[in-house]
Formats: sequence, C-alpha cells, structure tokens
Amino acid sequence: MDTVAIATLGGLVAALATALGAVPALIGRDMTQRTADTMLGFAAGVMLSASYFSLILPGIDAAEGLYGSLPLAALIAGCGIALGAGFVAWLNATLPHEHFLTGREGADTKALARIWLFVTAIAIHNFPEGLSIGVAFGAGDMSNGLSVMTGISLQDMPEGLAVAVALVGQGYSRRRAFLVTLATGMIEPVGAFLGAAAISLSSGLLPWGLTFAAGAMLYIISHEILPETHRNGHQNRATTGLLFGLILMMFLDVTLG
Repeated sequence: MDTVAIATLGGLVAALATALGAVPALIGRDMTQRTADTMLGFAAGVMLSASYFSLILPGIDAAEGLYGSLPLAALIAGCGIALGAGFVAWLNATLPHEHFLTGREGADTKALARIWLFVTAIAIHNFPEGLSIGVAFGAGDMSNGLSVMTGISLQDMPEGLAVAVALVGQGYSRRRAFLVTLATGMIEPVGAFLGAAAISLSSGLLPWGLTFAAGAMLYIISHEILPETHRNGHQNRATTGLLFGLILMMFLDVTLG
C-alpha cells in the first residue's frame, strides 16, 4: 500500500475518533462548560506539540538535508509556517461560518442554514489536522505518521464531544448533532490525502508541506481554540489541559518516533 493510501486511512482513523467522541452526546450525556474548556485546552496542547515536534523540527531537518544550510532551512520553515497560517486565515475570512460564541464570520451568510455555518467552521478547524497527518505519512516516516495520527485522534475525541454537546445546546437533536459531528470529521481524510499526494510529487515539497501544516494548526490554536477556552473563566483548567495534551503528545512523538 502506498503512502497516500496509508495517509488517507490515517485521516479516516482521526475522523472516526471525532465520531467516537460524540457518542456520549448521542446517548444523552451532558458536559459542563468547565469540562469542555479543559478538553479544548487538551486539544490545543496536542496540536501545539504536534506542530513543533512532528512537523516543524522534521521540516527543518528535511530542508537542511536538501540544501545543506541550517539558516536557509530555518527560513524555509518560517515561510512555510506563514503560508499555512495565511491559508487558514484566508479560509476563515472567505468562507461563511459561525462560531458558537462569537457568531457569524466570513462572506454573506444569509442564504445558508445555521447548521451548515457550524459545519463550515468545524471543517476549517479539522482540515489542517488531516493535512498534518497526510504530510507526516507522506514524508515516508511511518513512526512519525503514527505519532501524529495517534495524537490528533486522541484530541479529536474530546473535541468531537464538545462539538456535539454544543450543537445539542443550540437546539439540534442528539442524532443530528452526532451526524453533523461525524460529517465534519470526514474532512480529515480529505486533508490527509491532499497532504500526502502533494509530498509524493516531489521530495523538495516535504519541508514546505510539513511546516505549512504546522502553520495551519498554529493559526487554529491561536485564533479558534484558546480564545474559546478563556471566555468562561476556566483559564486555569484550560491551561492544565493544554499542558497535559502537550506533554502526552511529546511523549508519543518521542516513544513512537
């Protein structure tokens, strides 16, 4: 099986983890805002750790191996990060979507049903995660790919629960909230496929792909997740969750990689 297929399967695992996390909401379990903020902090920690240990550092190593210059490698990494963050910022400004607390953003949203605005917002979030899985596997390092896939899947479970519970809180039925959460997770295998396919075209794209995915995730962490975790007075729990997620992902990266 080629790396693109493996990467796509890795993205599918992460998507199923999102759906698995939403199961408690389907069977009637509620979640407090404090717990939701802690879980989102955990998700941010996993993504932050994965961005650096599994994407940026390997990207710098790959660029140095290609060009034989550490300063040039660092410059390429910086540009890749900026491009990734800029791409998600462009999606955020262009696609109509709605956040649970801050309301509608992007282009004109009047013609779209609210549920699809939520779907778009969550898909913007999930796409960089799938992209990171794809480029990690596409690099040809199975251990690093497994590490990123495992870390993303772990943080997708509480994230899926948080999304499903939030949708129920907005008045959607539990079944519909579960199906919408499942649908948003399916953007991850798409991102994984695109990331792995791009890397397979040329080894010269590897450092760009790795750092691009990192930049996309860093934008999501700063622009989407952390502000949400600090709106309700649960900063301490959210920070604890972040540190735990970061340490767990670092441990997985070191032991699996």
